[in-house]
Amino acid sequence: MLTRAEHRAARASGLAALLAVGLALAIPVSVLLLHGAATGLTSTQADYLLRITRFTLMQAGLSTALSLLVAIPLARALARRPAFFGRRWLVSLFAVPLGLPPLVAALGLIEVWGRNGVVNKGLGFLGAETPFSIYGLGGILLAHVFFNLPLAVRFILPALERLPSEYWKTAANLGMGGFSLFRLIEWPAMRRSAAGAAGLVFMLCATSFTLVLVLGGGPAATTLEVAIYQALRFDFDPGRAVLLAAIQIGLTLAVMLGLKLISAPSEAGSTSGGRTSRPDAPGGLRALPDAMLIGLAGLFVSAPMLAVVISGLAADLGRLLADPLFWRAAVTSLLIGLAAAMLAVLLASLLVRARYSADDAPASPALGLLSGLSGAAGSLTLLVPPVVLGAGWFLMLGGGVGQLLAPLSVIVTVNALMALPFVMRVIEPAHRSAMERNSRLALSLGITGVSRLRQIDIPALVLPLTTGFVFAVALSLGDLGAIALFGSDRIITLPWLLYQKLGSYRTDDAAGLALLLGGLTMGLMLAADRLGNRNGNKAR
Repeated sequence: MLTRAEHRAARASGLAALLAVGLALAIPVSVLLLHGAATGLTSTQADYLLRITRFTLMQAGLSTALSLLVAIPLARALARRPAFFGRRWLVSLFAVPLGLPPLVAALGLIEVWGRNGVVNKGLGFLGAETPFSIYGLGGILLAHVFFNLPLAVRFILPALERLPSEYWKTAANLGMGGFSLFRLIEWPAMRRSAAGAAGLVFMLCATSFTLVLVLGGGPAATTLEVAIYQALRFDFDPGRAVLLAAIQIGLTLAVMLGLKLISAPSEAGSTSGGRTSRPDAPGGLRALPDAMLIGLAGLFVSAPMLAVVISGLAADLGRLLADPLFWRAAVTSLLIGLAAAMLAVLLASLLVRARYSADDAPASPALGLLSGLSGAAGSLTLLVPPVVLGAGWFLMLGGGVGQLLAPLSVIVTVNALMALPFVMRVIEPAHRSAMERNSRLALSLGITGVSRLRQIDIPALVLPLTTGFVFAVALSLGDLGAIALFGSDRIITLPWLLYQKLGSYRTDDAAGLALLLGGLTMGLMLAADRLGNRNGNKAR
């Protein structure tokens, strides 16, 4: 409940935030469209665009299918085994890839699955002549499953754990087992979560940039975003980049509309497990298939992260930490991350308050539009991937050659926009809860306007604001997409420095950088998760 003046201020600031987000998205897209209007499409270009689009869709489809084909039986096995030693740690482990920088994960996968990795050494010991190649389609699929298998499990598992115990008692009384249990009980419970997870995984794979850039291995395994980067960074072919960007935006829009239709689950939910008597959960040796599946999944997810730690500790960290270039990249990354986080939290706070103000007043078309746009602002930022946004700004700035402030401002803006939907998800529930709890008391005490913000609203939201801020900093620190087009000798971040080390085959330095970058981002992610849990407990 707000006063009339507070309503006006909230709506005005929300409109300003909407305008800022809209301009940050519209300007680069408009630049792309203007360049595209003067671009002709030859038959050779048409064949190239068709090939790139077909590969993008194919690898996204295969990645999604593989992730779900493993995630569904794995979630079922975890649901059948709710109380084994280490289960809580395993489920927590599945959250780690979600916050791991893709470049760090790629290095860990190379350490395990690369030509000189653990897997190929084992295959060679067994006499295999043709080792597994981490580069190309196989490597892309492997990396996407590494990231998205845990995500899909964390969506599907809570749906199974929420099934009432009466279902299992009835199934036992009816003598149901095996496929009948899956078809009549488990699948109806997990169907919506599995469909939402599939749509989300497909979108993440279709817009994947860093993993494909590092593991693609050449022109035959190139997606739309990587092709945009190559067209501008190496060939400086704006026409080709514009056509690729248009296809990427259209593809992302189609996937987002599909996600709306299948109603993707809003959150992964709790996966703490519980004791239920299931007729399909035998003990002894008959539990071996579940144990093997859970153990292999845990090994698959943990091995690359463990490889990053081992190879990083084996590197010359002392020399790396004494290198002025490392500290320059670290300071640049931190400053960009802090600026992007501040901008993301500011925009999210204004949009959330404007939406609350619109929903708190009598219904009207104008307020309904404001509420809808404020809520959709975060999703709109997902419509245009970072590389596409960067491509528009890159063309407008003429490549940013010889410039410093303008490219840095673009990188900060893009990182803030990419973090915006996640920050909004953290802040909005806490803001609504605080408004419901404190509004009447503030009005009865006559505390309004700036005094209310300073004395009541902001103190009540310190924890979620801090959570969103830390989360946004972590996302920015590990991002390569925004810096990929503007990285130079003058603008160096930790991900860009790590990518350069990998490209020049300085694997020892790359391993040390990966350990430092991964440790920093994961530390921030864990801090954000702990703050989020404290906020949830406080709200309850």
